[in-house]
Amino acid sequence: MSLNEHSMQALSWRKLYLSRAKLKASSRTSALLSGFAMVAMVEVQLERGHDYPPGLLIAFSACTTVLVAVHLFALMISTCILPNIEAVSNVHNLNSVHESPHERMHRHIELAWAFSTVIGTFLFLAEVVLLCWVKFLPLKNPVDSTESNSTSISPGKAAAITSTVIMVPSGIIFILFAVHFYRSLVSHKTERVERELDVLVQLQDQLDRGDTLHPTGPHFA
Repeated sequence: MSLNEHSMQALSWRKLYLSRAKLKASSRTSALLSGFAMVAMVEVQLERGHDYPPGLLIAFSACTTVLVAVHLFALMISTCILPNIEAVSNVHNLNSVHESPHERMHRHIELAWAFSTVIGTFLFLAEVVLLCWVKFLPLKNPVDSTESNSTSISPGKAAAITSTVIMVPSGIIFILFAVHFYRSLVSHKTERVERELDVLVQLQDQLDRGDTLHPTGPHFA
């Protein structure tokens, strides 16, 4: 096996292991967060006597539905592709890497990774805020005075506002970290490709110098 073929196989195996790790992380994260969202939808108790804002209920139901749909889509992709990659990775044969569908399904794997770790996590943060509003908003002041109730914020509304104030900076930090992480990852891949290209150029120069020192021409007796 030549050096070039060995390098290509090593690169293919590295991509296979990376794809397998992404699919495993996506499946675990999606199963966990979608389960939490379903439990929140089922276990939340709505007060019959409280007049909820229609926009709050619509936003809560829509966010929960989209959250579960996004994570189930990522889970479906992971469940369909991961067994084929696992079957190839367990075979102790260097040439078996070409039987894995990880390169052909690269876009699907990246889509599942993005849905599970970026979009799904951001929706889960929004779900927590909406759940706090739905859960705590009906709580009123224990004081019977109508004037006091109209001029002060109820404990439930204060708790919902507190959760929102905490979660908004957390969401901003999450978005900034995601952007920084992906930019750093792209920079790392670019530097690695540049180093590999430099190595290939050096090998090409060595081969060219070898051909110059040992020319292959006709020999005359």
